[in-house]
Amino acid sequence: MTSTLAQPQAAPRISGRLFAALRGETRLVRLALGVVALHVVDDNFLQPAPGTSAGDHLASGLVPLALLGLAAVVYQRLRSGLRAALAATLGGIGIAIGIPSAYLLAEGAFPGDGVTGLLALAAGLVLLSSAPVVLWRSRRPGRWRRARTVVGGLLLGVVLLSTVVFPVAVAYVYTHAGRVAVTPDLGVPLERAAVTTEDGLRLAAWYAPSGNGAAVVVFPGATRTEEARMLLRHGYGVLLLEPRGQGGSEGDVVRWAGDRDLLAGAAYLAGRPDVHAGRIGAIGFSIGGENLLEAAARSDAFAAVVSEGAGSRVGDADATGADRILAAPMLAVMTAATAVFSNQGPPPPIVERIGSIAPRPVLLVYAEPGVGDESTRQPEYFAAAGEPKELWKVPGSAHTGGIEAQPEEYERRVVGFLDRALLGRP
Repeated sequence: MTSTLAQPQAAPRISGRLFAALRGETRLVRLALGVVALHVVDDNFLQPAPGTSAGDHLASGLVPLALLGLAAVVYQRLRSGLRAALAATLGGIGIAIGIPSAYLLAEGAFPGDGVTGLLALAAGLVLLSSAPVVLWRSRRPGRWRRARTVVGGLLLGVVLLSTVVFPVAVAYVYTHAGRVAVTPDLGVPLERAAVTTEDGLRLAAWYAPSGNGAAVVVFPGATRTEEARMLLRHGYGVLLLEPRGQGGSEGDVVRWAGDRDLLAGAAYLAGRPDVHAGRIGAIGFSIGGENLLEAAARSDAFAAVVSEGAGSRVGDADATGADRILAAPMLAVMTAATAVFSNQGPPPPIVERIGSIAPRPVLLVYAEPGVGDESTRQPEYFAAAGEPKELWKVPGSAHTGGIEAQPEEYERRVVGFLDRALLGRP
């Protein structure tokens, strides 16, 4: 009889405690931080990307959890202005953490950890909206004091937005959002290629056999169908290769590790009976172009290198004087955050590495102004490269849009370059 009466009373007690918890500012903030932490645990340890394990995510999992835990502990001890700043900062980051899940949901490729990702986005909105409430409740009488509070809060918000929220958000999205899986259509039969990286990841790849004894890795490949068809018309074998964590490839989205993916593609082509030794080239686009230059500097697997749209890596920029001084904190935070979320340090600067590719030929292609400082970086890369080398600024081109802007000239230059390097044609 006693247990029968206790059951209906349990639900009101539980709901009452929940509502009481939500009424407190600190409790609400800590609950929101816990929701963001839940997604961190889910993403890194409970449902890691295919081909990876929890042990591969120690930095990307433990560092954010430690910072969120520290924020939950110190929040109540801070003054109202600092509490509002902390809530707004973590709110912005929480929203960024949820963006990849929202993006993949919109693309019809909802990930296993997508539910906690959307919850993290909602928790970020709660944290962000709590900041002005905290300031309003802590307002003091007197016009001057109120104005000082508002101006001080705005200035602090601008500093935190530029030096913490923006760079961390960019780093997180950069390391967690990528292209969804698509199947390329080149108008010819394609083989599913078995490409495995040195660290054990299986990459999505398709291969069209060579007719002239030479083959080219196209990276990223699934969407670069015009360039692939151009190569096929001239008899080249084409390996369309997708980076790790993107387009059906295993692994995390670690764009700094693309050189490993490219070298795995070269190893696959080296084992093909239709590809002759010393006749493997590659075309990389945007970040893929940057990855290709590093891969070619590391190994002599590629006898010809075409890099289109390579610019500056995340956390690096062409700024001088006062601009460089002002941008330095943001760039440092962005680099550190990208390293944490990638569980990997940044690659060396391209300008220090490109000279190692010689005497294998390099063709650099870029747009003006392009993206990621490519219009300023490309001349620097060209100057640092050894001979033989070529540089082409494509008139009227958007970023990596050379073949659309100048199709005939693009084909003449790129195919001519590959013919000379891989086939020995004049």
